[in-house]
Amino acid sequence: MRYSRMLGRASYEVPHDADSVNAKLLTQGGFIDKVAAGIYNHLPLGLRVLQNINDIIREEMNFVQGQELLMPALHPIELWKQTGRDKTMDDIFYKTRASGDRDFVFGPSHEEVVTPLVAKYVRSYKDLPMSVYQLQTKFRDEPRAKSGLLRGREFGMKDMYSFHTSTEDLDAYYEEVKAAYLRVYERCGLRAYVVKAAGGVFTDQYTHEFSVVTPAGEDTILVCDACKTAENSEIAKSMDRCETCGGPVKKEKAIEAGNIFKLGTKFSEPCNLHFTDKDGQRKLVVMGCYGIGNTRMVGTIVEASHDDKGIIWPESVAPYRVHLIALAGKDPVVAQRAEQLYLELLKAHVEVLFDDRDDSAGKKFTDADLIGLPIRIVVSARTLEKESVEWKRRSESEGAMVLLQDVLPKLIA
Repeated sequence: MRYSRMLGRASYEVPHDADSVNAKLLTQGGFIDKVAAGIYNHLPLGLRVLQNINDIIREEMNFVQGQELLMPALHPIELWKQTGRDKTMDDIFYKTRASGDRDFVFGPSHEEVVTPLVAKYVRSYKDLPMSVYQLQTKFRDEPRAKSGLLRGREFGMKDMYSFHTSTEDLDAYYEEVKAAYLRVYERCGLRAYVVKAAGGVFTDQYTHEFSVVTPAGEDTILVCDACKTAENSEIAKSMDRCETCGGPVKKEKAIEAGNIFKLGTKFSEPCNLHFTDKDGQRKLVVMGCYGIGNTRMVGTIVEASHDDKGIIWPESVAPYRVHLIALAGKDPVVAQRAEQLYLELLKAHVEVLFDDRDDSAGKKFTDADLIGLPIRIVVSARTLEKESVEWKRRSESEGAMVLLQDVLPKLIA
């Protein structure tokens, strides 16, 4: 992609209402654009990051036999009345009335939709277990929409729902998904703690949150360095000793980057989701629920991986792998060689952002640091004297000269 043609450019102006690192850097870097509190445009750079995160999530959910589907964002209120959550979640609903005087809500979650859906297809124990997931937009009337992509009113989520013949089968699958979640965070460059927490309006049972330690976090967790367990301070019985091993714990601020629930029969009962077991007995299906805020993940990665110059994207989610910079000025040879290298990288399917603008070296380097792509390659008159480019990783302070002929082999090695 030629930077001169991209929608969304780096800016030195700090948004006046940016109340977090991710809001500031993502806006300045040209990744997002604020429409209203908690509502953002995802610009081309930001969308590419989100799509890379989604790809990782899909791979891990498919690995645990999740089947992707897509459910509607607009729900008849009758679905929510069936479970009683039309009242318990009323304060976060966005509502609308359609023709025929029918009331609808924009879905803050999808248990009320997926459970009746699965009930149409599950009859016997032979149909179970089953797990389905989606990458969908959620809507919650968040009274404290803030912190960029960390707390939104319209946001993306991967929500998965599993269906089982017994609590034992749910328990086994729950552990599989827990491991898959940890792989998602690791692949996205994050260190996540599995944290026991309260269920809130989504379940009566305890849940497990996946928390990333960062000063931007709204949660306080108690971390044990000895056994590597963590607990949300809201439910902790002891604030200074680990409940697992008895060792000392430390308080950390953390972002909740995902959570999983054992729903039991909370939704299958009101939605009439039953199955017939091996003995011909009719029983309620046991359910689990598993959520990752994918747009929140974008903000979480920025909060966890940045410096005073800008974002430092992990290579797995970066919008482009290479930031190619031409310092041509009035020199047509430099411009030609940079263009030639750009086309070679495209032909080899290397994801590259080519800064072909007629701007100063200082501006281009500053913008590159802000955007934060993993590898910066500079073509200039000085580097071409040695038939080379300057190669520098965003995570490193110093670069090195690499022969032009070695650039492509080095990238695809």
